[in-house]
Parts: sequence; structure tokens; C-alpha cells
Amino acid sequence: MKVEMGRTFPANFKALYPEEFELFSHFEVTAAIPTVLFAITTWKENGKPNVCFHAWSCFHGDKTAFFAVMGNLYQHTHTYANIQREGCFCINFLPMSAYDRLVRTIHHNAYEEDEFAAGNFTLSKARSVYAPVIEEAFISMECTLKDVQDLSGAGITAMVTGQVQHISVDEAYARGYEKRYGKDGFMLLVPAPQDLITGEPNQSGIAEVEVRRLD
Repeated sequence: MKVEMGRTFPANFKALYPEEFELFSHFEVTAAIPTVLFAITTWKENGKPNVCFHAWSCFHGDKTAFFAVMGNLYQHTHTYANIQREGCFCINFLPMSAYDRLVRTIHHNAYEEDEFAAGNFTLSKARSVYAPVIEEAFISMECTLKDVQDLSGAGITAMVTGQVQHISVDEAYARGYEKRYGKDGFMLLVPAPQDLITGEPNQSGIAEVEVRRLD
């Protein structure tokens, strides 16, 4: 037996916080698919560095190019405006130990604020694009803007695709599996899995990757 969910909002679903289902589809917590967490960095129009703690994305390409496809980027944000204006951005992967510092940038994201200072991050400059880089990131991707799509057409979020132009990897993470996975490696967002029977909410999880098998 399977629990079936359609586009109609389930009457028994309870929100974890008041605006949850104004921001997210109920399919988000029905499927609860984990995705990697990272920080998007850009310059604000006033020259202050901007940090956007983000997930809902994938990374892929072919022999001609490699792409960062970022879903669910809100169109009202500084990050969206910065990417549209400058045509570029940087993606920074940090370990779980940086989580609280990244969350601080969410709470100190006013136009006049230096969000690197808010998170106590060291600012470096990208090599190939006009964007700031978090020095503490173990992998940084420098991207030029490839495409923007409003998939729902509602003017709320956008899918932003960047073409990767340059990648920097901390030397300690440059030898295969060592360091990239586990407590010092990638962290993932597990969207709060709703109890599909009772409709009760759950908190989101922050996960680490454990490699269990090699193929």
C-alpha cells in the first residue's frame, strides 16, 4: 500500500512555522529529498559582499561544459538581483562546523550589511568572475550566468543555471574521498519529512555523507 499525494494541499498537514506552506510546496516535505548545502556569494550593488545559504540544486554537464543548476532561488532576494545584474556568482561548499555561521548571515542580510563579517568568513576574490569567495570553503565554484527560468510562472522563485568557469579545492580535500565526506565534508539539507498519516510536521535535518560502498 502506498500513501498517495496530489497537487491539492492535504487537509491534515500542519505547518512547522506559520509561513511554511506559503514558501514551499507540500511536495517538498512529502518527498523530503536531501540536497547538498552551500553558500552562494555575490556582490551587492553597494559593494558589500552577500551570502545566500542554499540547497535545492544539482551539478552536472558533459565534456563541453559543467553546470550548477540552482532551484528555488527567491526572486525578491539580493542574491537573485546580484546575479541578474553582474551575470556571475560563486558557490562555496563548507563543512557542518560552519553551519551556525552560515545561519547568522540569514539574520544579518540587510542591504547595508557585510554578510562575510556577519558569518566571520574570510573574503577572497574569484579568479575568473566578479564575485567574492569564502576562503574557508573547501571547494569553490566560479560561475557565469547561463539561464534563468521561472518554472511556475508565479514570480516567486527561479531556477538559475550557472556555467562553471573555475574550481578551487583546498589541498587537504584534493586526494579523492579523504576529507570530502563525513564531518569535514559536504553537508546536506533533509527537508522536514512530514508524517504523511497524521499530518504532523518534523524539523529539517542537516546530514553528512557516509560512503558505504564503492562502485
